[in-house]
Amino acid sequence: MSFEETSICSGRRSGPRPGPRAWIVLTVLVGLVAVQLASLLDPFLVRLNAEPRAVTARGSLAAEERSTIGIFDAVSPSVVFLTTTGRIVHPRTRNVAEVARGAGSGFVWDEFGHVVTNYHVIAGAEGADVRLADGRTYAARLVGASPEHDLAVLRIRVPFASPPPVPVGTSGDLRVGQSVLAIGNPFGLDHTLTTGVISALDRSVPISRRHTVGGAIQTDAAINPGNSGGPLLDSAGRLIGVNTAIYSPSGAYAGIGFAVPVDTVNAVVPALIAGSQRRGEPVARRGDGPTSSRRVVARHGDIR
Repeated sequence: MSFEETSICSGRRSGPRPGPRAWIVLTVLVGLVAVQLASLLDPFLVRLNAEPRAVTARGSLAAEERSTIGIFDAVSPSVVFLTTTGRIVHPRTRNVAEVARGAGSGFVWDEFGHVVTNYHVIAGAEGADVRLADGRTYAARLVGASPEHDLAVLRIRVPFASPPPVPVGTSGDLRVGQSVLAIGNPFGLDHTLTTGVISALDRSVPISRRHTVGGAIQTDAAINPGNSGGPLLDSAGRLIGVNTAIYSPSGAYAGIGFAVPVDTVNAVVPALIAGSQRRGEPVARRGDGPTSSRRVVARHGDIR
């Protein structure tokens, strides 16, 4: 019996086998189906496996970071947010209304509730409120002001848990390149910390048409509208200046800010608090430092 006869007898018939080209087509089709299924299942699988990532251990903070944090934690409770108000008279009804006028920064000077700020922050205001770091707000009373030095002293009465005074340093031994920190309320963002260095010393800064602050500290620490009156600190957390002005063609921070030196502040503020200075009297006696030749204008009573 031949092979062909055997196949017929067994009831089976041999057909053509698929060639290499057919296998390639089949493989491509299977691949396309697999890709399509994967694209459909991917969102489901992603959602199914979504979970928080493991936290990478950071290690200890750098020494400079710890120092900066420590200074901010210690001094920021003594930095206050000042808001001023004015009064407008309706031209027809003659009714008087109190309106918000401006805002700035300040800091606690002593345990008697005296607050130091810039004169230009409160100039022309009918009233001022002081908000502490914990949110408590108190009406402020004007003790005295020195437009020549762009300094003013207010007083608030805090019945309990009064913030501590900011430690006072000296500006007589400052060096260009020293690290500085500024704390204030730029654009109303309270208790904002910025850092930088002393860029220059002994600058003369015009603060009005009539007055120029001498011996000013120049810094690149970011100072913006609302920082005025806030403290400029050294790396030991001591007050070395009162932030007062920026140089900027646009009005925004441009890397050049100025502060009234603390030696001037430490001579003018006690004189204003003492209340014995009259218009035209010198702030300090001979030998008291660079402010001995300057004069102040002191005013007393409520701002309101």
